[in-house]
Amino acid sequence: MYKNGIPADSLVHQMQQFKPVYRMQTNEIEKNHKTEVASLKQELAAERERYLRLAADFDNYRKRVTREQERRAASQKEALVRELLPAVDNLERALTAKIRSDESFFTGVKMVYEQLLETLKRHGFEPREDVGQPFDGRLHDGIAVGSKPGMADPSLIEVWERDWMRDAEMFRPAKVLVNKLSEEDFAQRQGRKEAEPMLEQEVT
Repeated sequence: MYKNGIPADSLVHQMQQFKPVYRMQTNEIEKNHKTEVASLKQELAAERERYLRLAADFDNYRKRVTREQERRAASQKEALVRELLPAVDNLERALTAKIRSDESFFTGVKMVYEQLLETLKRHGFEPREDVGQPFDGRLHDGIAVGSKPGMADPSLIEVWERDWMRDAEMFRPAKVLVNKLSEEDFAQRQGRKEAEPMLEQEVT
């Protein structure tokens, strides 16, 4: 049987010859496609890994910068408070002075002192009240020893400069007068190897 002048069996024979070539080309295309897909997946995985590393590095950098800023701010705050405390000490001495020539002036000084004290407390700095308390070398810097009947030995007779805490940590030790404490014991409590000369003072 003929179609368009070409025998049908001839057409079938030609199609059969083309099938292996077509199948080879199709297989090659699929193979190339799979190879390309695998390569793209590998590149995508590598880029994803690179992105995760960059994100982690940036997060670590951000945290490090934040910590450094907080540390610098805390250091600057501490330096400022250390410079302010001598002025606070002087205000306290003025308020405890027995001579008051001008009551209105005294009231004004007290108001300034209380405002300053309240500001320091809001920032985590607070003084301790240690008169009469046992001597503690972690909190107190013993400047002199004295004797006052009726007080425990060793206890604080006077506090010349109060100790200040920052939150729960010691910020500045107190300068104190200690009751009936020998130089040898005083040196041991202060953690010193040798006793330092101290002023002996009789307190009434």
